[in-house]
Amino acid sequence: MHLTVLGTGSGGPFHGRHYTSQVLQVDNQYFLIDCGEGMQMQAFHHRVKADRVNQIFISHLHGDHVFGLIGLLTSWCLKRRTETVHIFSPPGLYELVSTTARLCSITFPFPIQFTEVDASTHALVFENHKVEVWTIPLMHRMATSGWLFREKRRPDNILKSKIDEYGIHYSLIPGIKAGNDLTLADGRIVPHAELTVPAAPPRSYAFCSDTAPSDAVAEIVQGVDLLYHEATFTHEHLEEARISFHSTAAQAAEIARKAGVQRLLLGHFSGRYENTEAHLAEARAIFERCDIATDGLRLPIGPDLPEQEEEAGVASGSGNMP
Repeated sequence: MHLTVLGTGSGGPFHGRHYTSQVLQVDNQYFLIDCGEGMQMQAFHHRVKADRVNQIFISHLHGDHVFGLIGLLTSWCLKRRTETVHIFSPPGLYELVSTTARLCSITFPFPIQFTEVDASTHALVFENHKVEVWTIPLMHRMATSGWLFREKRRPDNILKSKIDEYGIHYSLIPGIKAGNDLTLADGRIVPHAELTVPAAPPRSYAFCSDTAPSDAVAEIVQGVDLLYHEATFTHEHLEEARISFHSTAAQAAEIARKAGVQRLLLGHFSGRYENTEAHLAEARAIFERCDIATDGLRLPIGPDLPEQEEEAGVASGSGNMP
């Protein structure tokens, strides 16, 4: 699981910061989170495979989070995309896209499936065999949802040395990884635990922008590997944060501390700040495991997967392949 940050700015593309947009990669799957203006240029510049995105998650309909979407969809028209695009958002996005398409004479050659989520509830809205995505109710000036990505537990890893030792047929490998024991030709049983090593723990990522500080958010994101939380302001501008339903760096850090997350990433910075040194110092005084998001940042989420000898062996066809 890797996150690429394409934009970290709020309200305008100032000081080299583009509008909010991120791509989360889970193995060979790509999920787009928000789509601010300039997302395509950023994806091209930072070599992000945006054309592989099939699911898009839009937090809310303020322009700095959604005005890049029409451009992306029309670019996919020119590329003759055929795969379905599934877009999740609070209510209103279908009207925005359909009205723009009508006024601009856009005909999409691929299906677009809109799912309106209830931004006031914490609910499962998408899952496949690799990941679940849940809504996170946020406190902003309009209906706004954060997104919680939870990786599903992977099968255990089978040891290549055991494949060779027992001559395990490739057809038995999926069952052993799922928990089966191995029965040998002479009737002996080799326990699953002897044949495998545990897979890496499932990883998790929470995206929370835009929002005032919320204890409900802290409860939902308990223990996640990485929390991205907006920090539009520093404490110096606390009153402006309160009025605009945004957070300060200190407030974001307090949410991370309450939630016991593994790592905090701050973003969505107001254009009044030329640099974010004050944000980082303010947050680390409360929650030390904190970093600043920068445009183009790419980082792994959770512990790196161990390099298991068996996976290379299975992928290369070792064992009793016909």
